[in-house]
Amino acid sequence: MSHSYDHGGNIFTVSRGLGVSPDQIVDFSASINPLGMSSMVRKSLICSLDTLVHYPDTNHKDFKQALAKHHSIPTAHFTVANGSTELIYNIPAMLPGEKALIISPSFSEYVRALNQNHWETEHFILTPENNFSIDTVKLAKALEKGFNALFISNPANPSGTLYPKRVIEEIYSLCIAAGTFMVLDEAFMDFCEEASAKRTIVHSDNAIILRSMTKFYGIPGLRLGYAISNATLAERLDSMGGPWSVNTLALAAGTAALQDAQYNQKTLEYVRQERRSFFEELAKFSQFRLYASSTNYILVEIIKGISSRELKECLLPHRILIRDCSSFMGLTVNFFRVAVRTKEENKILLDCLGKIFR
Repeated sequence: MSHSYDHGGNIFTVSRGLGVSPDQIVDFSASINPLGMSSMVRKSLICSLDTLVHYPDTNHKDFKQALAKHHSIPTAHFTVANGSTELIYNIPAMLPGEKALIISPSFSEYVRALNQNHWETEHFILTPENNFSIDTVKLAKALEKGFNALFISNPANPSGTLYPKRVIEEIYSLCIAAGTFMVLDEAFMDFCEEASAKRTIVHSDNAIILRSMTKFYGIPGLRLGYAISNATLAERLDSMGGPWSVNTLALAAGTAALQDAQYNQKTLEYVRQERRSFFEELAKFSQFRLYASSTNYILVEIIKGISSRELKECLLPHRILIRDCSSFMGLTVNFFRVAVRTKEENKILLDCLGKIFR
């Protein structure tokens, strides 16, 4: 895989390189729930093992009902997929047009998926100097160039910036005026659900929301995601993939995950608390500039000293993995991203950073 499409979470490659088992590495590069999967999810996986002798439910009925209850949105508005990445690849094939604008820095798979479907891509680059805020006047001007689709993530990845609902609604209005279809990636919205634009988008002919089950619920290895859209779009998107792309265990895990209210509440509180204290500790380094985050990861800029790639190399012998963000469009070689892990794991990283920078 080329450098421009690298991702966090390549723990198996790293562990092989170091000659240790994956569980000996503290992975700050992938932003996954530090509490791991819920016990209800674990139980549902074990209980579902015997049903693996049958094909998965292609209608995803139980999971869609759990989603409907969770979001208070009817089941017809959901499309279930093998991770939201599958949807990112199917959407360009579903949409008419060939020119997309991507609000960047952003997830590298948007460009890759669009290019695979022969779309042209341009970037609307947000700057760290402005805390990655979106100038809607400039965006309106950019959209005048005639884009068929706009890709935007909220909360933004890798910056962690959460755009208020009114900003997203304003951007949505700009898209309608420009005849541009809006793809809103809310992969990390479970950490700040009240800011979701789902109520606006659910009836729209002109937009779709992508959601991930793997970050907040701690099951990236199972691959599960979904889209929220109007019923017609949901049906069209559903027909894009082949049958059985979502396996039985993923569906069972997703259904259980949405029902475990206690674990979900605990996650929100834990991440909020740990993010605050981790942020405060990282902010003590005079070599760092930090960017406010509403998610379970923090973007850091090294303002003096080494590059993010050099820092990543320094941490590997300590079996610590961070996300070097130099490959993100609009970011320099000085940016890295760290997940909010457990209190103990965060301390291990902070101690190592102390040795490197002091």
